[in-house]
Amino acid sequence: MTAAQRPTLVTGAAGFIGAEVVLRLLERGEPVVGLDNLNTYYDPALKQARLERLQHHPAAATFHFVRMDLEDRAAMEGLFAEQRPRRVVHLAAQAGVRYSLENPAAYIQSNLVGFGHILEGCRHHGVEHLVYASSSSVYGGNREMPFSEQHAVNHPVSLYAATKKANELMAHTYSHLYGLPATGLRFFTVYGPWGRPDMAPMLFARAILAGEPIRVFNHGRMQRDFTYIDDIVEGVIRCSDKPATADPHFDPLHPNPATAAVPHRVFNIGNSQPTELLRFIAVLEQALGRQAIQDLQPMQPGDVPATAADTQALEAWVGFQPATPIEVGVERFAQWYREYHGL
Repeated sequence: MTAAQRPTLVTGAAGFIGAEVVLRLLERGEPVVGLDNLNTYYDPALKQARLERLQHHPAAATFHFVRMDLEDRAAMEGLFAEQRPRRVVHLAAQAGVRYSLENPAAYIQSNLVGFGHILEGCRHHGVEHLVYASSSSVYGGNREMPFSEQHAVNHPVSLYAATKKANELMAHTYSHLYGLPATGLRFFTVYGPWGRPDMAPMLFARAILAGEPIRVFNHGRMQRDFTYIDDIVEGVIRCSDKPATADPHFDPLHPNPATAAVPHRVFNIGNSQPTELLRFIAVLEQALGRQAIQDLQPMQPGDVPATAADTQALEAWVGFQPATPIEVGVERFAQWYREYHGL
């Protein structure tokens, strides 16, 4: 098998971001192995529907789906040995900030143990580049805006955030010890068609169209850097195409958290346009043609008041900066939501 024939392994292939990344790779004519355990954190029917889109794609013959748990060490070792992926785009994880307060064990198993198995597979099977999902949640208690990769991220406020920071440290260690090129991507509040039903856009759309109240935390005064799915995918693909390299200017006496003396990089992928939650709701109301019934509530444990991405490093590295306005992205989401649910 030549290098070009070796597939890209995409974990979380039935997830929101993972399915869209697989579609882009198939459209480029690349062989893809998709991994997902199709767990019940949210309705598996949506995951199955995403998979059906992939399996009915014109290039579906080059797509191979594997149902597997990341934390199954023997199964993961067998997968890497059999498929010998050229690149890995690791998007599978136990997601959700609030759920991490209820079920911490799920995060430890998937996000820490599972990620360790990904790193071991990459190490032993000559993977050219590992791209993995981190999160804007790693900035935690930081208040300096916009969030920059050069800021320290030492104060996570949820276990989910702590596991994502741990992933960055683990990947850096494998880059240091074994020369594995690895790139961590800190996603900022991803939304769009085929999105996760536990996220605000889906929760709000369902309730608004049903005439039910929506829970609006921090009385709607939170700000989020809502980032449209197509922009996220573009950033993932471009970073995947450019393996991380060591920073030749890295100074261990004045270390830059964004780079390293080894082939490990970290980038924000966000829209750089933080939007107040009340404004996002207003745009969604307009797109759906209905007014929301708002149940204003206080800030929830594990949440942060605002997020905003500095994406200068991403633009310098791959020549791309997310820029889809929420008015455009929310309209596309609302149209998909009505079509998907037959409304």
